[in-house]
Amino acid sequence: MNTIKSISSKILTVLLLAVMLTSACRKDPQVIKEVREYLFPPKPDHKMKGFYLVNEGNMGMNKASLDYVDFGLGQYRRNIYNEANPSQVKGLGDVGNDAAVFGSKLYIVVNISNKVEVLDVKTGKRINQIDITNCRYITFNKGKAYVSAYLGQVGNPAEPNGIVAEIDTTTLKEIRRVKVGRQPEEMAIINDKLYVANSGGYSPQNYERTVSVVDLNSFTETKRIDVAINLHRLKADKSGDLYVTSRGDYLDIKSKMFVIDTKTDQVKKQFDVAVSNLTISNDIAYFYSTEWSHHTGKMTVTYGMLDVINEKILGTRFITDGTDKNIVIPYGIAVDPSTKEVYVTDAKDYVSPGTLYCFSPAGVKQWSATTGDIPAHFAFVYK
Repeated sequence: MNTIKSISSKILTVLLLAVMLTSACRKDPQVIKEVREYLFPPKPDHKMKGFYLVNEGNMGMNKASLDYVDFGLGQYRRNIYNEANPSQVKGLGDVGNDAAVFGSKLYIVVNISNKVEVLDVKTGKRINQIDITNCRYITFNKGKAYVSAYLGQVGNPAEPNGIVAEIDTTTLKEIRRVKVGRQPEEMAIINDKLYVANSGGYSPQNYERTVSVVDLNSFTETKRIDVAINLHRLKADKSGDLYVTSRGDYLDIKSKMFVIDTKTDQVKKQFDVAVSNLTISNDIAYFYSTEWSHHTGKMTVTYGMLDVINEKILGTRFITDGTDKNIVIPYGIAVDPSTKEVYVTDAKDYVSPGTLYCFSPAGVKQWSATTGDIPAHFAFVYK
């Protein structure tokens, strides 16, 4: 009997030691720390506090991240989401596709994670999550957020038409949704009408070619404007014109940009220039293009400016000091509304940290900073 007790005691001791060793060896998930660096002299008189920069991250890697430029301190804060939200073990999520500030909240559209993250704009701390399958872009009007979404499985050409979801920015709940074209992208709102660029990007042999027009009062699609295949960007100028980009088919049909007159809802002008992304500040559109040719196997990168009042491509450029030669893949663009400084991001090889560049209104580099992977989307924070 004593022998049995002795053996049992030894077994118990071994088990306890095993548990202790396992506990000692196991490492809890480590929160990625925020990194801060000073890039330029403090600007306490700047009209804005700063801006957020969303890094998309590589698909399937949960590497979307959030950075912040603080104008008052002259400081760049890298990877602020993880430290502000340590309980979110997957970080910001998979592919950050858009970002915007509305009121006291920062909204980040996380495409493959099927959600819109809502953060406190001052702290970066998570307030809520809005679940929307395969969501893409966000815009705002009269206390409501509007989110475009492909719906369905990523890349499936059989997926049905996409939607735009209407979100109450107070309750952060979806109110209504409306069907639009297949794989809807960017949106703009003019005079209670929501315009949505439809791409049909999952069906290369059958791209969409329309802009949906949605009446915001009834929240119904009232018409579609025929433009061109595989639409993507859609920006409004102060006079109510829309600038819409077509990505073409990456083979024989080239990328172009079109102007829609929203008074008539008709295309009134075509620019035979490739445009991957653009931003409009006052009367000037700043754009760049990264156009891949399957025929030559080469990427052509171009930059340009356009006078939206006279609808004319300008001969001047917004990078004048030769820094553009160091930018491998321009991926994001923004213009400071008050200083007219131009920000351009470089995605480099898409799998390593990118770079954010700041240029003076004269096109001279002011500073640069290392970002997360695939820096892309800007959201300015006003005082």
